[in-house]
Amino acid sequence: MSKTPVPRLDLAPKLERPLSLLNPLDYLRLLYWVFYFPQALRWYVENFAKEEVRLEKRNGVNLWVWLRENPIQRNLWFQGLLLTLVAPVIIAAIFQQIGFHVDWFGVALGVALGVAFGVALGVAGGVAFGVAGGVAFGVAGGVAFGVAFGVAVGVAGRVAGRVAGGAAFSVALGVAVGVTLGVTLGVTLGVAFGVAGGVAGGMAGVVALGVAVGVAVGVAFGVAGGVAVGVVILRLESWFFGIFTNFRSSQNPNSLSRITPIPLPSLSRHINTWLQEDLEIGLYNINQLLAHTLQFIPVVKVVNRQLARTPLEQIIWYTSKFAENPFDWKLIYVASASLNANIRQEFIKKFFDFPFFFFLRSLNNRLLHQINTDIRLDTPPHATAAGFWYLHEKQPIAAIQAFAVVRSLPYGEEMYTLAYTLAISQRTKDLSAIANINTETRNFPLPDTPLLRPDTWQAINSLDRVVADAKVIQNSTSRASRAFALNRAIGELLQIIDNPTTIPEAERGLIVDIAKNWKSILEKQALEVGQVEITKPVTNPYIVGDPVEGELFVGRDDIMRQLEELWLMGTNMQSVVLYGHRRMGKTSILRNLSPRLGAGVKVAYVNLLGVGGASQEGEVLMAISDAISHIMDIEPPKDEDLLNLPEPTFNRYLQKIIQKIINEDSSPARGLIIALDEFEIIEELISAGKIPQSFMGYLRSLVQMSPKIGFILAGLHTLEEMTADYFQPLYASFTPPIKVSFMESGDADVILTNPGIDDFPLDYTPAARDRVYHYTYGQPFLLQLVGFQLVRNYNDRVFRMGQKLDPLFTLDDVEAVINDSAFFQGGSFYFEGVWNQAREGDAGQQDFLQQDILQALAPHQEGLDLDSLVGNLEFDRETTEAALKTLVRHDVVVEKHGKWLIVVELFRLWVLGLRYQQKM
Repeated sequence: MSKTPVPRLDLAPKLERPLSLLNPLDYLRLLYWVFYFPQALRWYVENFAKEEVRLEKRNGVNLWVWLRENPIQRNLWFQGLLLTLVAPVIIAAIFQQIGFHVDWFGVALGVALGVAFGVALGVAGGVAFGVAGGVAFGVAGGVAFGVAFGVAVGVAGRVAGRVAGGAAFSVALGVAVGVTLGVTLGVTLGVAFGVAGGVAGGMAGVVALGVAVGVAVGVAFGVAGGVAVGVVILRLESWFFGIFTNFRSSQNPNSLSRITPIPLPSLSRHINTWLQEDLEIGLYNINQLLAHTLQFIPVVKVVNRQLARTPLEQIIWYTSKFAENPFDWKLIYVASASLNANIRQEFIKKFFDFPFFFFLRSLNNRLLHQINTDIRLDTPPHATAAGFWYLHEKQPIAAIQAFAVVRSLPYGEEMYTLAYTLAISQRTKDLSAIANINTETRNFPLPDTPLLRPDTWQAINSLDRVVADAKVIQNSTSRASRAFALNRAIGELLQIIDNPTTIPEAERGLIVDIAKNWKSILEKQALEVGQVEITKPVTNPYIVGDPVEGELFVGRDDIMRQLEELWLMGTNMQSVVLYGHRRMGKTSILRNLSPRLGAGVKVAYVNLLGVGGASQEGEVLMAISDAISHIMDIEPPKDEDLLNLPEPTFNRYLQKIIQKIINEDSSPARGLIIALDEFEIIEELISAGKIPQSFMGYLRSLVQMSPKIGFILAGLHTLEEMTADYFQPLYASFTPPIKVSFMESGDADVILTNPGIDDFPLDYTPAARDRVYHYTYGQPFLLQLVGFQLVRNYNDRVFRMGQKLDPLFTLDDVEAVINDSAFFQGGSFYFEGVWNQAREGDAGQQDFLQQDILQALAPHQEGLDLDSLVGNLEFDRETTEAALKTLVRHDVVVEKHGKWLIVVELFRLWVLGLRYQQKM
């Protein structure tokens, strides 16, 4: 037997056009709305006047001017005013025709009260639905007061007339207040407090009036009036009628009473069924009930019960669904705070706030003190709901406390981190505060995907980029860099401000407020930063092929910091290995060590490519001696001595160096670092028999000769790959190796946007920067190559071809560079080097399987799983896995989500082109 589908409520009015001033049926429709469907007035304004200026924006503007500029609300106002004037007269005339005595002065008085209060509410309301509220109160009040004063008072005698008149006045007041609550408060759970306040205020007012009159009849008038106000606001007749319509709601769920806040029987059961059988439709139906009825009590009751029995591992996800797009956010509030307590508190406040009850204020305070309306964090459901409520209320510090309770649950760490991040961002007051926000200080790494709030974290990432740009604005000496960083940061913030609906509603307002605040702070820097005009070809700051030195060397702070710790914070010059695949920036690191280490540590740089043709050990030591001599200003040994007795001669030379360091030593850190670049050359010379295997042991003796001398060896190989026995003694004396790998996106952005020259006048859009990183994966040589080609193309187009271009590289500019065949020709040395290196297996053996794997992966940007990869090769699974491990060590491939892919997109495209060339 198939399950009955969950009905989808459609409680909104069925009107596809604006109300017409000339259609009598539209006046009857409006009259019906006022008394039995007041939420329709709010819906009408919201749907048909949504393009007009909202009432809250007309501060200080004449009401009539505003109405003239907003025809939908002007016509509604006119129709309501006409109904207020005509409807009581027509009703009174009908009563007179059937034999009732009518006091026409009372009718006029009632109409005047309705008009006066209706206009006052509309003008003083100052809310988006002020016109709707004014029309509701005016029509309801005009009809109710007119009939009450003109008909009810006219029927009775003097004394009875007072009682009847008092009751009639209270009924009229109750009708007007109840209808207005249906419009202005009934659209939210605030109706709970509105009804309580309306009943309490009405009872207090009329009872006090009776006391003031000082007679029994007056007291009776007050009591009767108070009861009348409460009854009319609660609309008992609508509730009785709703019993029958709600009884059929499983078949016709749209037949629900709109005007009574008294819970309708069996509605809670229906809501519970909807949520259990289809959560999405159930949540939609809840919003329909909150938008178009006053049945908030069944909704709150079921939601709280559902959250209370949700398994802990699902509570945050489940609560987030309720908080995804609630029609009324107080639904989330009362999932943590007691609704009953809040209603009681509001009732007591309104009742005792009336001036005649000043002598009972102490009782009022005692009663209020006994009611606990605080948000509760005592259970996971309460704490979770409180966390989302606090985010919506822009109180991230309170949200931190709430999510701390559920931090260990699924998605708890994410929500805790989110609240913490927003709290840090919210309290920034100036540029310095923004620039000093350090994402690392959050100390809470995000859990792995899937995330509960991925769209929110995209916005947070945009804010992080603004932080990076704020640091450039604050610290850069280049006016151009500061100007472009400022424009870039404001652009990121405008993306958030102009597209708020992409962010979940709970944190949307808070994030948009942060973005607006930061934008205001940054805009104050505009005059100081100024504009940049490019009048001549831009000097190309990007370096392709050669090591990057001096101010042009940016990034790699993590590696430089590790080396500084080794040699500046200790007493010994420790030795270390620096490794990574080709063009990863090892040489640039070595060439920039001296400025970072200061005068206390000397660095002798030796590029061993220069001794690749050596035929004996002495030639290698000659190159090292020359480098040391240059930096230490001590004559090197004679060439013939190094060639005849290489090791003793070099030992005596190092002893002179050590003695000089000791004699000039002014601090424990002073010493000499011998940097041997391209160290794999030594392995090649040993393998070729040109220098003895014992050379590695000799190097170890040099490492151990003195704490004043250390070595840094840089090359392609990891320690695991250099497995020959003659290498092992050397590495026993070295600290753990340091890998030079791909740059993080932040460092890559620094290389692109701040390449080291003053006033670099070109910049990148965020999308362009992201695309460059996508293609290069932070490979330093390729970053420089892309930047170099972008600047060259800009100069060519602007100053040779005479095109007018913004000094801002876009996605199209990046794609144009990558799609130019000259680009891959310019990077051929890198691509071929990686290709040839990939062929080398363990112990330097040639293994073409690695290249076969790369060609198999190249057509698949998203990668291949291992089974598919093996199926494309002629080798078994075990052999393929071993080859993949080699490629991983060489930073050529990586496994992500069970699929193998080539790390660098540009290298993948190069291999793909090579594959096609081989097939042709």
